[in-house]
Amino acid sequence: MTYDEAIARVEAIVKELEQSEALSMDVYKTKAKEAKELLDFCELQLGAAAQQFRA
Repeated sequence: MTYDEAIARVEAIVKELEQSEALSMDVYKTKAKEAKELLDFCELQLGAAAQQFRA
């Protein structure tokens, strides 16, 4: 997965959450967990890119 793919998926999850009026707590937690994992991945990618520019 690339950074751009991960960000696009996070944006899709946010949109799903905004458009859904009645999500069960289980569905909400699953989507929130996925988004958190994707954001963690993006943070690692950004850190790696920053290291490359410092070198």
